[in-house]
Amino acid sequence: MERRTALRTFAATGLGAALAACRAPGDGGPRAERSGPDASRAPASSPAPGGTALSFQLRSGPGGRPQVALTFHGQGTPDTTADLLRTAEAAGARVTVLAVGTWLDEQPASARRVLDGGHELGNHTMHHDDISAMDPEAAYAEIARCADLLTRLTGSPGRWFRPSQAKDCTPLVAEQARRAGYHHCLGYDLDSLDHTDPGPEAVARTVLDGVRPGSVVSLHLGHPGTVAAMPQILDGLAARALRPVTASELLAP
Repeated sequence: MERRTALRTFAATGLGAALAACRAPGDGGPRAERSGPDASRAPASSPAPGGTALSFQLRSGPGGRPQVALTFHGQGTPDTTADLLRTAEAAGARVTVLAVGTWLDEQPASARRVLDGGHELGNHTMHHDDISAMDPEAAYAEIARCADLLTRLTGSPGRWFRPSQAKDCTPLVAEQARRAGYHHCLGYDLDSLDHTDPGPEAVARTVLDGVRPGSVVSLHLGHPGTVAAMPQILDGLAARALRPVTASELLAP
């Protein structure tokens, strides 16, 4: 009960901003149209809400506020996704899901479920192949196809792009992400290593040992051990007075 009481108060602020960041076509995210002579000329940085410029490559947020972003690579079963979101919501936490296009194609209801819970969606490529090894056109297609699918399902391609099988964007991938309209490559400063399936205790320990104000944590929807680790992670964040928010909230001025 203490965790739920402590974290439920987090839900009272920022929900409208989180949904707007995912849905609004003018939120600084990808443009709906990618054709024409200016389609590959997205700026290297864009204003955050309030006018503060964010760099293209982002790995963490401000360290002066008691907030963290739990970001999830979006693949997994509907049940695993729903269980994780319910656990987060019961604690008043909001998360960012970087969706894989094939997952969206197979589970379109999961995209709506993420947004309806007050969370946000971003782009994690269409097929989750090694985008850093692709030629420019193949990399662009991976990003643009997922962006188009997000737009069809939710009305917005989302603000954030994260490369598949990579922490950061290479120069080639960055160019193609800008070409697709994304202003930011969202990396992370803390890898939970949950994709190695070390067990819930190990996942929670890795997160709680490494987390700090402003951390962007990498997690995965498709691993049951991650869902099982969430109560301990949320308890530990509450004990540190760290509020789990979306990436858009974390990176707001």
